[in-house]
Amino acid sequence: MEIPLLNDIVVIFGLAIAVLFICHRLRVPAVVGFLLTGIFVGPYGFGLVKAVHEVEILAEIGIVLLLFTIGIEFSLERLLQIRKSVLMGGSLQVLLTFLATLFIARRFGQAFGEAIFIGFLVALSSTAIVLKLIQERAEVDSPHGRTTLGILIFQDIIIVPMILVTPLLAGATGNLGESILILLAKGIGIILLVFVSAKWIVPRVLYQIARTRNQEVFLLSVIVICLGVAWLTSKAGLSLALGAFLAGLIISESEYSHQALGNILPFRDVFTSFFFVSIGMLLDVGFLFQQPGTIVLIALGVLILKSSIACFTTILLGFPLLSSILVGLALSHVCEFSFILSRSGVEHGLLAGNNYQMFLAFSILSMAATPFIITLAPRAADMILRLPLPKRLISGFYPVPEIKVEAKKDHLIIIGFGVNGRNVARAARVTGIPYVIIEMNPETVRNEQAEGEPIYYGDATQEAVLQHADIRDAMVVIVAIADCAATRRITEIARRFNQKAHIIIRTRYLQEMKPLYELGANEVIPEEFETSVEIFTRVLAKYLIPRDEIEALVAEIRSDGYEMFRSLFKESSSFSDINLQLPDVEISTLRVVERSPLVGKSLAEIELRKKYGVTVLAIRRNSQILSNPNVNMPFCVNDVLFVLGPPDRVADVAGLSRNPAV
Repeated sequence: MEIPLLNDIVVIFGLAIAVLFICHRLRVPAVVGFLLTGIFVGPYGFGLVKAVHEVEILAEIGIVLLLFTIGIEFSLERLLQIRKSVLMGGSLQVLLTFLATLFIARRFGQAFGEAIFIGFLVALSSTAIVLKLIQERAEVDSPHGRTTLGILIFQDIIIVPMILVTPLLAGATGNLGESILILLAKGIGIILLVFVSAKWIVPRVLYQIARTRNQEVFLLSVIVICLGVAWLTSKAGLSLALGAFLAGLIISESEYSHQALGNILPFRDVFTSFFFVSIGMLLDVGFLFQQPGTIVLIALGVLILKSSIACFTTILLGFPLLSSILVGLALSHVCEFSFILSRSGVEHGLLAGNNYQMFLAFSILSMAATPFIITLAPRAADMILRLPLPKRLISGFYPVPEIKVEAKKDHLIIIGFGVNGRNVARAARVTGIPYVIIEMNPETVRNEQAEGEPIYYGDATQEAVLQHADIRDAMVVIVAIADCAATRRITEIARRFNQKAHIIIRTRYLQEMKPLYELGANEVIPEEFETSVEIFTRVLAKYLIPRDEIEALVAEIRSDGYEMFRSLFKESSSFSDINLQLPDVEISTLRVVERSPLVGKSLAEIELRKKYGVTVLAIRRNSQILSNPNVNMPFCVNDVLFVLGPPDRVADVAGLSRNPAV
């Protein structure tokens, strides 16, 4: 019996593999690959999928699981750490973008309710795409990375009230006040449900289930909680997506949230792919080719509008212009949750006909452009910063009290006060080295100033900030920040102002080493290879390689720019192969067993070096290590000998230590 849906699933996944592979090679997010897959297989493409309705049902499940996992990942503790970016930054960005879009939509003749809904759609940005990109670029802990994350968290939350308000915008109710009261009552009921369930019901239920240690029962329980709460909210007249988010929020407050998330993620990824494919299937390719100029202009307009507002919002938070530009460009596109919201708008008649197709077209274009925008953002920011702009705008408006930096000479400048910066500052303080710290996190600056640290707020990519730290008279400059673009600019400025300073850069990736050296850095320390050096050092020590040889090897590795780790063979290094230092020689351990001819005899009596060519380096007796043992010391049962010699001779001695005397 032929099953049309099964055929369509095979077609979707088969084509998706090919498209995603190409997108991976081009460094385009998987979301865009799924959208393109939907365009190809949809009714407006090649028409390869027939069971469109069934695919949409699978897409609904994907929406539920997507919002469920977001609810699980939502952490109040994490929210408090970046609360300013979430509450102030997120609310300002969403509100200003919404108002600007509302004004523009009204100017183009849209009805008031539809204009509000379009404002909702444009105000959101993609958490999945942006976080993946900034994680790959190691910028999550940078100032612009933290701010971007905070605004995205607020957007993920605000989607819930947007879904609640959408039916009211359709104008189906004649008494708006009554509808708002009903909405508030439902909201209060939902809050009570979440509180009671998270506090008492779900933790106890999951505890009893976890006691069974049955993974299948636990997984089914999590799915039932997700779908059950979604079903309850649907019966109450709310959306499935809202219920799924609340279900995730309930589980997030229990100690079983990580296990639940791990069980759900594979299902989420599979079903969410159907959601993005279904969105691509809805795009009318003919409509796209009929008005390519208009669609591209609208997409560019949305990108410029959103990036400008997000940049302005970040400036209002007090961040420097560099961070503000990077945040603005990262948030310039339209979000995947806008597609979820758009489906609700279609159901209520707020987005129909050409408007819906226009939204799909420019949204997909903006998402496809996001990876390239984020990649080019540092260069764009650098070009803008070269313009004659007010210094106050460039350095930021955050009211952090400046401390008086005493004039220093031959001092140490530490840029970035993370883990590395703190350790360097602590060592400098203990040894009496004069130092000054530059940091862009205003909260950190306030706290450390209260502790007496010589730290002040500033963007070290600005010449005035480095001059304030007496860069011309510094002996050493250490750059320990996560922003690759900012690190390059700081290196160039520091070298330009001080030709004699010793500049040490911490970077996470090897590909950053060459450009930093070209900009004037004296030492570039890549974290990924320093970890390898430390592990390698401990391995060699465990194999009893002499310490001076280990230190020479480490010095050689660092002096040639970690070339040993970058290539498999390195002819120029005499230490690239340890075996070259000791040809045909191995270090081994042997245990002296009972009835062995070695028991009770000394090294002088056995003459291992003379007869066998084997040297005893040390003896482990019980828990004690006897290095360089005395030649007259007798061997005991269960002694462990550390011996050095040719492999065949070591094998002979091993037989001697084990076999009884003949």
